[in-house]
Amino acid sequence: MENEKQGGWLVAAAVGVLAVTMGTRTVFGLFLSPLNSATGLGIAAISLAVAVGQLAWGLAQPLCGALADRYGAARVIAAGSLLGAACGMAVPFAGSAASLTLVLALSGVAATVGSPSLLVGTVSARVAPERRGMVAGIIGAGGPLGQLVLAPATQGLIALAGWMSAMLSIAALSIAALPLALAFRRGPGPVARAGNGGAATVRKALASRGFWLINATFFVCGLHVFFLVTHLPGVIELCGLPARVSGYALALLGLFNIAGSIGVGFVIRRHSMQRTLAVLFAARALGIVLFLAAPKTEPVVLAFSVWMGITYMAVLPPTAGLVGKLYGAERLATLLGVVFMLHQVGAFLGSWLGGVVLERTGSYDGMWKLDLTLAILAAGVSLTIPEPGARTATAALSAPRSAGTPA
Repeated sequence: MENEKQGGWLVAAAVGVLAVTMGTRTVFGLFLSPLNSATGLGIAAISLAVAVGQLAWGLAQPLCGALADRYGAARVIAAGSLLGAACGMAVPFAGSAASLTLVLALSGVAATVGSPSLLVGTVSARVAPERRGMVAGIIGAGGPLGQLVLAPATQGLIALAGWMSAMLSIAALSIAALPLALAFRRGPGPVARAGNGGAATVRKALASRGFWLINATFFVCGLHVFFLVTHLPGVIELCGLPARVSGYALALLGLFNIAGSIGVGFVIRRHSMQRTLAVLFAARALGIVLFLAAPKTEPVVLAFSVWMGITYMAVLPPTAGLVGKLYGAERLATLLGVVFMLHQVGAFLGSWLGGVVLERTGSYDGMWKLDLTLAILAAGVSLTIPEPGARTATAALSAPRSAGTPA
């Protein structure tokens, strides 16, 4: 009973840390236009700086996971929170593309301490295997929860006090993760530190086709998500809609992200993770098709935000669940760090290419076509991921039935 209570506090702390770190990152798109107006750097240059920050966040994931596995998550979260606050406060004073890129890169490294890979990996190692998918869904809801609260609040702060004051206020929130880090010391004892067996698990995963298929789908997820959170305000501006719609749209993304993430966490306790993943990517593709075909009115934009929000972080529970199911929990934080590294390579491309396409063509049409194509491909790839205890869809269709096997 005591361990269950401590585990509950640990999950709550993980949700809080993710809400702070991911929430502050996902509202950065609201600053693109005012930052460009204040500095004159150009949307493409600013988008590249944001993209480098996303890439740095990804590249630091495996190292952060390994440090947490070795030294404990509490120290890593505390150090990263302080660095994140410092970087956020430096953004308004970064007057060149190079300095802005450096600040956002360091900010990306700092935010790794509140990444789903570290938090889900750390907590999953302390819960029963059958609960890991559900726990991943609950923790994953922390990011959209932060976005839900911070998106309209940030838009309001920008309107009332200016973008610099809003940025400084958002940066100060990073310090809120410091007391939450203590829960990772007080929670139930971590699994035994991995020795040679843990290293062998990592080597096995890196040599596995299934692991890289999971990485491929999560790469697509990264491109989708960070194109949206970085450029959805720009899409809305091109539609001629009021700026307040951007805040509402990002908030709805966050709200329905919570429902999708938690809901899918329960779904995969009874149903195939790989098929659930395929359905989520197919739903994204359908959402893009419907959005492109519809008139760009405020209700349509908000409905699109709801639809995409449902599938947004919902891919995390089956992704984390498949990695844990295939390779165990001993080095889950490290392995999810690798998965999120590839996710952030996709995030880099989503953030950067969105700015490049807009600057060169005057619209985001090229990015929507890329998004749609990759969503369809990811749905297909998902069905080929091996899942212990469940037959893949392709195997179920092609495997010959033995005599006497019922149809």
